[in-house]
Amino acid sequence: MISLDDFNKIDIRVGTIIDASINKGARNPAYKLQIDFGEEIGVKNSSAQITELYTPCDLIGKQVVAVINFEPIKISEVKSEVRILGVDSPNGVVLLNLDQKVANGTKIY
Repeated sequence: MISLDDFNKIDIRVGTIIDASINKGARNPAYKLQIDFGEEIGVKNSSAQITELYTPCDLIGKQVVAVINFEPIKISEVKSEVRILGVDSPNGVVLLNLDQKVANGTKIY
């Protein structure tokens, strides 16, 4: 188990995907994403293995929930700065989503 203090160290925010393309160099099928987290945080890059259920066209303009304070990792040529949250399903990863739009950068508590 983790403590509330541990949980509070995780910075989870809402952002809008502004660009999506295939991450050609990734070992597993993945998209290279640019996500706008608002003025305070800015635009961050991510590589996400979400190709089974989403096309790049589906993703552009979609709000997503992401952890923004993980240490960046290099996936092929992409410096993945954030981790988008989703759940595994028999058909592929299903992204967490909001039932209403909120401002980019809004913190999840």
